[in-house]
This record gives sequence, structure tokens and C-alpha cells, in this order.
Amino acid sequence: MDPAKNVKRNINMQNLSCFVGYDSKEDIAYRVCKYSLLKRASIDIKIFSLKLDELIAKKIYKRSIDPLASTQFTYSRFLVPALMDYKGWAIFCDCDFIFLDDVAKITKDLDENKAVYCVKHDYTPKEKHKMDGQKQTIYPRKNWSSFILFNCSHPSNKKLSIDLVNSETGSFLHQFKWLKDSEIGSLDERWNWLEGWTSNHNSKKPFAVHYTRGGPWFDEWQDVEFAKEWISERDEYLKNKFTEV
Repeated sequence: MDPAKNVKRNINMQNLSCFVGYDSKEDIAYRVCKYSLLKRASIDIKIFSLKLDELIAKKIYKRSIDPLASTQFTYSRFLVPALMDYKGWAIFCDCDFIFLDDVAKITKDLDENKAVYCVKHDYTPKEKHKMDGQKQTIYPRKNWSSFILFNCSHPSNKKLSIDLVNSETGSFLHQFKWLKDSEIGSLDERWNWLEGWTSNHNSKKPFAVHYTRGGPWFDEWQDVEFAKEWISERDEYLKNKFTEV
């Protein structure tokens, strides 16, 4: 690719692969996230759960347990280009999201010279502990990697080999250090709306809410911002008996 050329265009996708992080402690969060994605999508969405036990069984994931990892998909998200055979575009998101708009809109005005797109938050959490009680870690580009649009065929993403993902540090991966800064595109902040933070400076409506502090599927996080939206979506999902995983 010639970095001097900006190839911006609408990617006319008829289908899109979405990889959602799966953590056994947050099964219902995953199911509601998936339901909200499919419910609003105007194109064919293929959703894959990043289940650690399955990746281990296939000998794709070989990392030892990291006591600082906050979820079971802390590192596996970076396997997405390899799982896509380094072809096409694919989304990764944490399971603690709810989508309130059509994710197909994200494919407008993409630059094929970008290896990834994400929301470039300037965010420092105030909480000392995460929703599951683990110690909060502070690092540059916090939450950038919680929602990623991968250009899987980009040459730089071929650096994300299975061996590299299994061996590199968390800071290398989560801070996109395999890429040049110019290869990281910016998404509208509304695609990764941080509950309890984004509303402080953005008066618009979110496209996707990220319950990064804790979601209403935990007893102690019932009163968070956008709790009613998540509970309503969960109740609708349960009513429709949407049971595919």
C-alpha cells in the first residue's frame, strides 16, 4: 500500500464478521451484546464468540494465565486478523457492549491505508478496582482496544501472527505497538461510548454503549447510566428465547 495515497471510500459490504469477547462470568452480557448487534444490522452479520477454551483446544491460544488480565479475552482479540486468514474487514468488541444503532454504518468513509480503526479515548478511570473486583490498571490508550475495526488484509496486520499474539506483552498489543500511529484510524466516539464518562462532554446519542466500569448484569451495578436500555434489551432477548451462542 502506498501511504501517500488516501483511499477513502464506502466499503460496500453485504456481510461483516464480528468477534465478541466471551467471558464465562458474563455470559448474559455476551448474549445481549450479540442480540443488539443482530437486531439493528442492515447487512448480514456473522458473529463469532472468542471462547478461550475453544481457542486452547484448537492450539491457537497458548498463553499462560495472566493474573492482571481482566477478562478471558484480554489477548485473544488480537487473533482476529489470523482467524480471518488476513482477509477482509472484521470487528472486535468486548462483551460488555450494547448496540443502539446499525453497525453497518461503520463501513462508511474508510481508508484502506489504515490497519485498524478505533475510538481514541483520552480516558483515565477513577475507580481503583474493576467490576469483578480486580485491580484497575492504568496505561496509555486505555479502552482503545475494546472496540476495533480490523482491516485484516493490511500488510502491517500480518505481523499479528499467532506466535506473536501468544508471546507479546499486554502493553505492546493493547497500545497497537505493531502499527505506526498513521495506520490507526479514528472512529466516532459514539461507537465506544464509555458509560459514566462520555456523557460528561458529549451530548449526542451513543451508537454503542460500553459498560466499562460495570454493567447491570452485576448486582452492584444496577444504577449505571443506560442501565434501563440494557435491561430492556435483555428482557426482549429472553422473551424471544434467542439461544444461539
